[in-house]
Amino acid sequence: MIATFTLFFVVLGFTTLNTNALTFDTLPKKQTTKQWSVQLGEPEQGKGLAKPEKGKFNTYSLEVNNIGNDVSSIEVNMFRNEPNSKTKFSLFSCPSLEGEDCNQRATSLAKQLNDGNPLRYKNFLLNEKATELEVEILWTQNSNRRLLKETFIFTTE
Repeated sequence: MIATFTLFFVVLGFTTLNTNALTFDTLPKKQTTKQWSVQLGEPEQGKGLAKPEKGKFNTYSLEVNNIGNDVSSIEVNMFRNEPNSKTKFSLFSCPSLEGEDCNQRATSLAKQLNDGNPLRYKNFLLNEKATELEVEILWTQNSNRRLLKETFIFTTE
């Protein structure tokens, strides 16, 4: 009898843990500040693009818009958490390609955003174990070379 109750609570505990995975009932999810608009949305589908795999990962899209002052350079990093760990894992950041010049990329991306063209990640993978997606934006402004930072955290709550 005690073994039955123990098994019931163990199964119930695992079921509860699985419901905390980072899945969204409704998309898009949008967060804004005076400087940035960050939107998490449905992924683009198509040949050669990742597809979600039940029990392993989901796919999403991300769009970043500059809605504030012009910037000189910008870097966008994305991280996911891992259950039972304080370490966060990078989904992508610069350099993402061998030999890529991060300074040149940051300046080019700033011009793109200043011109009103958003940064779009059409389709990226996110481990189902993750309960948090962190989007970190680092930038400099034209009048001041000091590095500025804003963080956007998406959770299911």
